[in-house]
Amino acid sequence: MTNQLFDAYFTAPAMREIFSDRGRLQGMLDFEAALARAEAAAGLVPHSAVAAIEAACQAERYDVGALANAIATAGNSAIPLVKALGKVIASGVPEAERYVHLGATSQDAMDTGLVLQLREALDLIEADLGKLANTLSQQALKHADTPLVGRTWLQHATPVTLGMKLAGVLGALTRHRQRLQELRPRLLVLQFGGASGSLAALGSKAMPVAEALAEQLKLALPEQPWHTQRDRLVEFASVLGLVAGSLGKFGRDVSLLMQTEAGEVFEPSAPGKGGSSTMPHKRNPVGAAVLIGAATRVPGLVSTLFAAMPQEHERSLGLWHAEWETLPDICCLVSGALRQAQVIAEGMEVDAARMRRNLDLTQGLVLAEAVSIVLAQRLGRDRAHHLLEQCCQRAVAEQRHLRAVLGDEPHVSAELSAEELDRLLDPAHYLGQARVWVARAVSEHQHFTA
Repeated sequence: MTNQLFDAYFTAPAMREIFSDRGRLQGMLDFEAALARAEAAAGLVPHSAVAAIEAACQAERYDVGALANAIATAGNSAIPLVKALGKVIASGVPEAERYVHLGATSQDAMDTGLVLQLREALDLIEADLGKLANTLSQQALKHADTPLVGRTWLQHATPVTLGMKLAGVLGALTRHRQRLQELRPRLLVLQFGGASGSLAALGSKAMPVAEALAEQLKLALPEQPWHTQRDRLVEFASVLGLVAGSLGKFGRDVSLLMQTEAGEVFEPSAPGKGGSSTMPHKRNPVGAAVLIGAATRVPGLVSTLFAAMPQEHERSLGLWHAEWETLPDICCLVSGALRQAQVIAEGMEVDAARMRRNLDLTQGLVLAEAVSIVLAQRLGRDRAHHLLEQCCQRAVAEQRHLRAVLGDEPHVSAELSAEELDRLLDPAHYLGQARVWVARAVSEHQHFTA
């Protein structure tokens, strides 16, 4: 059952569909149908039985409520599903029922079914990451020279550009896309080991069946079954945790830039979006809240999977069970965050004039470093730093612009002309390598995407 009140906010519908009850059942049923075909190819199952098994492997034919009640007694979802599958087959082709689930164990069906779901989830996440990266690339280039104040420890520092901030997010997303691409062959593998992982029930046919089954499902055949070696799933979850964290950073920065006191960047507006139940003037960062919420929730879920790794012997009690809802929840939360991030990135509203005014809130103090660096070449570092520190203190005490204080200071005016001071105290002339960082991040994105 989906959480209808919150699903539309926190989860992308396509991802929720992948991990719906129907999606979970169909993944296991796809395993069972493929197993029948593989065993028929190996001569273990008569070809005449395959069609009956395949026809019964449709999730819509099964009562989710009845299966849910049976799971409470059975201990997993595959046991009652295989029983129900057998009954459906027996009602039509009784002799085919004996070949259902031959040589497999419950965890084979559940884990392989999960991997089939994760393949769809991975496709969806990679597509959404690519779309978001494209949008951020465009926005970073558009705002490569849009200056705003840099903030360290939440205080005004030196100027940066909006493009540089967006390029930072873009760079992180490119690395996450690389990580997902690299783990894909490790994640998308068959689980097929039978009762204790040895496939003893299939005798000499074990490997031919395993190879055919992997081929049927278009999965890789691992070096051995992984019933209690869960690193593949945990690696995927960990990378999704990184994705959630980077999206959360994006959401946090957007929400801070939307604060009334800053007012520099805004989520796109829409009727009824971000309002308050009591304050008509409010424009809340509702998309950023999803990004921050996911970044807060996902790490705990990832830690659950880490905690569930030391699974006992050849089949786990409880630790395996702890995974069942955890990994799907991670996928759903990340999918929702990606969807909201795309909305923000695509329609963000930028107030460049406000950015410029905010740069001057400290009356030139954010550019004291620029002056100090030049003076250091002429007066020495310590002397220049001490001189600028005194001028900054005087500017604050006298509530004057740093430019005026510097112009009145003979030790400064003796070294720097009025034109030099004007240039040094212009934020547009102290953006360093911001444009280079944008170009590099965009280039890496384009190279990976090509």
